[in-house]
Amino acid sequence: MAERESIAVFGAGYVGLVTAVGFAELGSEVFLVEIEPRKREALEGGRVPIYEPGLQELYDEVRGRIHLLSAASQLPDSVRLAFVAVGTPPAPSGDADLSAVYAVVDDLVTHTPRGAERAVVMKSTVPCGTGKGILRRFAELGSDLAYVSCPEFLREGNAVEDFFAPDRVVVGEVGDWAGEAVVDLYRPLLEQGVPLVRTDVASAEMIKLAANAFLATKISFINEIANVCEATGADVLEVARGMGLDHRIGTAFLRAGIGYGGSCFTKDVSALKLLASNSGYHFQLLTAVIEVNELQKRRVVQKLERHLGSLAGTRIALLGLAFKPHTDDMRGAASVVLAGRLLGEGAEVTAYDPVAMERARQLLPGLEYRSDPYQALAGADAVVLVTEWPELVALDWRAAAHQMAGRLVIDGRNVLDPKTIAEAGLDYEGIGRPAVASRQPSGAGKEGS
Repeated sequence: MAERESIAVFGAGYVGLVTAVGFAELGSEVFLVEIEPRKREALEGGRVPIYEPGLQELYDEVRGRIHLLSAASQLPDSVRLAFVAVGTPPAPSGDADLSAVYAVVDDLVTHTPRGAERAVVMKSTVPCGTGKGILRRFAELGSDLAYVSCPEFLREGNAVEDFFAPDRVVVGEVGDWAGEAVVDLYRPLLEQGVPLVRTDVASAEMIKLAANAFLATKISFINEIANVCEATGADVLEVARGMGLDHRIGTAFLRAGIGYGGSCFTKDVSALKLLASNSGYHFQLLTAVIEVNELQKRRVVQKLERHLGSLAGTRIALLGLAFKPHTDDMRGAASVVLAGRLLGEGAEVTAYDPVAMERARQLLPGLEYRSDPYQALAGADAVVLVTEWPELVALDWRAAAHQMAGRLVIDGRNVLDPKTIAEAGLDYEGIGRPAVASRQPSGAGKEGS
């Protein structure tokens, strides 16, 4: 194997840690800079501080090539490429909070020797125009640092796989040495046929925002169709199946449910809408996408009220809390909105998630957390499947019916079999699907309880 370039990665979150471990697997020495002591201590002890399938095992393999640091001042002068993968959460104004990004930039400016060949490579999702602002900052400070935009497209829950087999690698550059160096770093993947998009910095920044906004739009569109299906008796699964066979549309992101979540879609759609507004353009479509997504979660509460009446004093079970399966990320999770509304209506809320309960407790202290799904269902008047974890989809619904006081199952992800639910003595209601009533009289299956 040819000698690989050593790199720095700033931030040991979902993006930064996968990026660091991925490049280490490809043979690079990686200097991982993390300012949070708890994360560094976990990694130094051999423990990955986030849940991502396959990441712990890969970290165990490449740990000898990952060097944990706390600041840019500790970087060897030989490190040319410094990947920035820190958080850019929404600020109160709605803009992306770039304070962490600029803290890294300033740290690198301060601790990069004059005349040294080094580049900031932006992995964090930033508004279009950020690169231009950073380059202007370099000029004002007399820094020789170069700049490359290299947006990430990792899906939480599939991030390791996505690193090694991405749909594309995007490199936004200004035509100097740095763009070529980033391309060379990705060469092992490009030689396997991964498409490369080399473009200008602003276009690379926009590709990331536009891609996520389009996927969110597909989700909100099919959710609108689902709502019309409920009014007309059509089944949105059948509608989506027929639509998806059109190659111009495709099947991806055409599954109706309780809306998108996570940090990327939620933040990027709002960021693009605000970017357009700040540029003097009203992005009406994204305004509707956001509104539909928020209303979709509230429709679940309406379904509960239609079946149960007032929710005060009822017991509702939420199965799944993370924003999607195979992650412990609670950012933008539908469960946060649902739980807040249910508690506000006076309901008691029990909950279970295979991996996200520790993080959920920090956001939702008012829930009653249970150690397994059947305990969460005990005495429940209704259950909402919020996150389609495989073990939750595969529950023994006859056993579930035995635990519950009521019999309403709301399938928030349209992944359950209505026939199976009905045969278990429960009433099924999905999103945009015909409701299916229990095939047993009320109380059947609860004998001996």
